[in-house]
Amino acid sequence: MNTSELIAAIAERADLSKADARKALDATFEVITGAVKKGDAVAVKDFGKFDLRERAARKGRNPQTGETIDIAASRSLGFTAAKALKDALAS
Repeated sequence: MNTSELIAAIAERADLSKADARKALDATFEVITGAVKKGDAVAVKDFGKFDLRERAARKGRNPQTGETIDIAASRSLGFTAAKALKDALAS
């Protein structure tokens, strides 16, 4: 499912125009992004939790040359699925 299909599905289920569904979806992602960027976790009941994960700097190895390289510290988005979502996907 791509963004357009997601917007169409939201518009149909929520009885919204596609333009309003797009605004709602964009606003949802902006809020989640802003909260996680500040370091807050966003928990959506029965869906899951979005949070910021920090990776420490570490040494790595180039698989082609075997040379040791430095891998910089980084931040990434993490998602943990809620039990209800896991159960829904298992059935």
